[in-house]
Amino acid sequence: MTIHIRPATAADASLILRFITELAVYEKAEHEVVASVKDIEASLFAVGAPARSLICEMNGEPVGFCVYFFSYSTWLGKQGLYLEDLYVSPASRGGGAGKQMLRHLAQIACDTGCGRFEWSVLDWNEPAIGFYESIGASAQSEWVRYRLAGDALKAFAEGNA
Repeated sequence: MTIHIRPATAADASLILRFITELAVYEKAEHEVVASVKDIEASLFAVGAPARSLICEMNGEPVGFCVYFFSYSTWLGKQGLYLEDLYVSPASRGGGAGKQMLRHLAQIACDTGCGRFEWSVLDWNEPAIGFYESIGASAQSEWVRYRLAGDALKAFAEGNA
């Protein structure tokens, strides 16, 4: 079985959206996906796009993707690499595709001088947690992630909260 990781291109936008939707179904949040193919094209492939994507292929067929961006650590005084999404189709899991994508991202982080490589995982996703721990990643349990989104974000920005 041959695994190949390549940078995504604009021609992959509909494939990426399909993988995003499959991931959202797995995470029980399909109703939250509002992105369109045009949104994916603009956010990943336009000049100055804030994020990047990779496609994972097994034997020439796309089986997964990841989306990442560069963050910044004031404590390290260096950029970091943040993995937003990593997904491998259920039929292709267990074949090394996820590990290869993570290794590829780790290499990008090292090659670009990143001080850290981070991501989040849902607390109920035991298979992912076990996998991440098996490669040496550790949970940052002292940090609690917060989010402002949608109406709450708008209300706060407008001074209404």
